[in-house]
Amino acid sequence: MKTIDTINFEGKKALIRVDFNVPLDADFNVTDTNRIEAAKPTIIKVLEDGGSAILMSHLGRPKGQKNSDLSLKHICDKVSDIIGVEVKFVEDCIGEEVENATSNLQSGEVLLLENLRFHDEEEKGDETFAKQLSKLGDVYINDAFGTAHRAHASTTIVAKFFPENKCFGYLLAKEIEAIEKVMQTGEKPVLAILGGAKVSSKITIIENILDKVDHLIIGGGMTYTFVKAKGGEVGDSICEDDKMELALDILKQAKEKGVQVHIPVDVLAADDFNNNANTQVLDVDKIPSGWQGLDAGPKTLKNFKDVILASKTILWNGPIGVFEMENFANGTISLGNFIDQATKNGAFSLVGGGDSVAAVKQFGFEDKVSYVSTGGGAMLESLEGKTLPGIAAILE
Repeated sequence: MKTIDTINFEGKKALIRVDFNVPLDADFNVTDTNRIEAAKPTIIKVLEDGGSAILMSHLGRPKGQKNSDLSLKHICDKVSDIIGVEVKFVEDCIGEEVENATSNLQSGEVLLLENLRFHDEEEKGDETFAKQLSKLGDVYINDAFGTAHRAHASTTIVAKFFPENKCFGYLLAKEIEAIEKVMQTGEKPVLAILGGAKVSSKITIIENILDKVDHLIIGGGMTYTFVKAKGGEVGDSICEDDKMELALDILKQAKEKGVQVHIPVDVLAADDFNNNANTQVLDVDKIPSGWQGLDAGPKTLKNFKDVILASKTILWNGPIGVFEMENFANGTISLGNFIDQATKNGAFSLVGGGDSVAAVKQFGFEDKVSYVSTGGGAMLESLEGKTLPGIAAILE
């Protein structure tokens, strides 16, 4: 893997694709700095070598139109604070003004370009636009895992113009290694925990990982499609009736491949989908009409704990209850605690996918697992076995 450590940046201008698509409040303050902090080690390596850094990113979805609310100038001061170097800003990402700003850049300096998506050529993967970007640097670094599944000009096409001078940044390299650990090189037993609402959104992941894992925990709303398919009563719980046959097929495939599947045996059910609803613990396959399962029950959590603590490599993708409501967050918090314990015992744990990452942040588990992925869609496509265009472009 061609990482940033294979290059000395002395006297070189590094064109770095970062993922600074960060949330802003009404006053344009950055409310979550994780993505900026994640890019810092790559930027610092370039500067410490004696190079300069040209940062390019998108922010939001301006759809090819200039939009001052989505200008990266709003985050410039925050990037400066985090990196510890004053970051210069230029009000476009291609053109004469930008080329002048980059050619005047001295070793140790950092320049942030304006939002790439102010040009619709970025998302179209336009080659001419990518060539204009390529003029700005001597070396191309992709450190944006969150957009590595998109064949955009700045994430994929631009790499063509740096046949010998392209590499992964530290963040992207760590993401690739973490996924490889789960999918290929992880110590056995390997466990995948898949939660979330729908089987349909996880089919390709499940089918791809059945060859890689020893145990599969299924939780969250997906549970009820499996339970109903096996003849259970799920009341008003979320259920994809048209996916029941598929659920049975997944269980059959798992059995053939020697994968042990663990499905909840009891649930915390409610008589309404709100935090203050009446609740009771019920067997997962005996939920009466008017009730719906919203979290894992105590017997289920005991079973899940045993499996998690016996595992050496753990992937967690998706919550196992409606954790956004305090009264139905216990299952997801307990899961986090079990994974924390397993990690302390030497297991490798990877958390990825939007909702599970949100839960990990909300409940303070970020530093208690081995790795939290920064890319939602990119992470899911990796787990589906796809080669991401942004990664392939560096390897070519």
